[in-house]
Amino acid sequence: MTDPALAISAAGLTGEFHALGVLDWADLHPARQLTRLYRDGDERVQLAAALTVRALRAGSVCLELERVRTGVTGRDDELVEVPEALWPDPDDWLVALQVSPLVAQGAGGDETLPLRLIDRKLYLTRYWQQEEQVRLSLQTRTLAHAASRPPEQLQTWLDELFPGAAADGEQRRAVAQVTTTGVTVLAGGPGTGKTTTIARMIAVLLRQGVQRVALAAPTGKAAARMDEALRFAALDLPADVADRVAQVRASTLHRLLGAQPYRNPPFRHHRDNPLPHDVVIVDELSMVSLTMMAHLTDALGERTRLVLVGDPDQLSSVGAGAVLGDLTQAAWTGTGGRSPVVRLQRNYRFTGVLGELAAAVRSGQADEVLRLVGAGSANLTLTSPDDSPHALRARIVHQGRGIHEAAERGDAERALQLLDQHRLLCAHRHGPHGATTWARQAEFWLRASVPGFGAEGEWYAGRPVMVTVNQPEWGLYNGDTGVVLTTSGRPLVHFAGAAARPLSPDLLGPVQSVDALTVHKSQGSQFSVVSLVLPSVDSPLLTRELLYTAVTRARDAVHLIGTPEALGQAVQRTARRASGLRDRL
Repeated sequence: MTDPALAISAAGLTGEFHALGVLDWADLHPARQLTRLYRDGDERVQLAAALTVRALRAGSVCLELERVRTGVTGRDDELVEVPEALWPDPDDWLVALQVSPLVAQGAGGDETLPLRLIDRKLYLTRYWQQEEQVRLSLQTRTLAHAASRPPEQLQTWLDELFPGAAADGEQRRAVAQVTTTGVTVLAGGPGTGKTTTIARMIAVLLRQGVQRVALAAPTGKAAARMDEALRFAALDLPADVADRVAQVRASTLHRLLGAQPYRNPPFRHHRDNPLPHDVVIVDELSMVSLTMMAHLTDALGERTRLVLVGDPDQLSSVGAGAVLGDLTQAAWTGTGGRSPVVRLQRNYRFTGVLGELAAAVRSGQADEVLRLVGAGSANLTLTSPDDSPHALRARIVHQGRGIHEAAERGDAERALQLLDQHRLLCAHRHGPHGATTWARQAEFWLRASVPGFGAEGEWYAGRPVMVTVNQPEWGLYNGDTGVVLTTSGRPLVHFAGAAARPLSPDLLGPVQSVDALTVHKSQGSQFSVVSLVLPSVDSPLLTRELLYTAVTRARDAVHLIGTPEALGQAVQRTARRASGLRDRL
């Protein structure tokens, strides 16, 4: 019987890789069309083009020819063993690309050709141009402000904002830096005071005479959190700037740039119509793709200062690129070694065993991580997959029963509080370790253990849901969570935060149940307790970044489900996204 996932017309070398599950039809089609259009019949060139498209879909900006044989994954994100005989000889493969009529060579190659080969990296030309746009903009902006002098009152302002024991050297340096430089990259993990630093940056900029400050984040939910956190941080500022800082509002990057769907250019603001702001501050940069970063830098005015904020140790964006990671790891040789990166090290929130765990994961200390989980703390456990159902079921049923009972009483506030008490996270979306599988299992446990649970059909009392599409008309954004109540005789979904009024399911756009989530979906959220299902040792998603992102979602306790081998592998294996931005910076 024919596999429906296979393209019948796939043949030759790319067909072999397609049959192994390495290439999808979405990879094959553009590669075949390009080689036909440019009349290049070399199967090695077609394979390289298809693998480049595949690399983009996996998050890399380019295909690294020297590393292409390592960590090859298939359609279900599982490692695939490709027979050595199928791989072209590396030197011959390189020569074939160098003489191909569809591949531009080096930085000065023909801009009209669809592929570009530089430093043994193969790009789709569009992504090469985006990478160059970001690199040139950041280097030029950094150098253009190199001779700027700080305001005479700067030290007085800093002493007022960072008094005595409250002084933080790196926060103070970042605030001082933003007054004189064109680019500031503020890097730090959860609880290191990034929002506090942003508030003080804005305070100093306002005193400096800056009038037009824009705040932005990659998602509506992140922008809403930024607004809330900034208003709270403004309470500690001097009276002459506190109100003005609290009034600065964040938007999504799409809204800031003026998105124009299905039009060219795709954004209203670009180099010919730049943003009117003096300073643009972008939070959660780890979630920003290379493409969005290119659009942002293209839309900045010549003298606009740019502040980029985020945690480089978290998972990268869903789209291609790892911009924040590249910026924080670069040597910045193009600016004479003048790095705009300020790292916040001191943690004000994560203390005790969870703080030690996050630090050990971030620094790659597998032995220390295993020691911590084996120390017997009730707030940090590692349970074998064979032994996990009992403890995990107890946590899920306890939370689900509380939410269901609160929903039946009509107590939306209590139901929403309980919703953030515990969250089950998974690396994969599908498969035995995936969020879809575990969500079904969680719902089965709840139906079996909680009387009346799910009796009302799809929109039952206590159902936890997550918005999956921005719905600004209701004040809802992708990632917002709510709970269904049925006390009025019809189901209504209650949300926390800005979306205060309950909504009928008929008015809502797409939502999903949140009995289990992928770690990617949980970014930016916080829960009292997190249970994390670790995938098998050979899963390419099992990385340090995934583990770090998951454990830093928890305030009080982390319960890991997996083997010591899988945990150790997660700490030691880093996610690598191929790009040239870091090296050329």
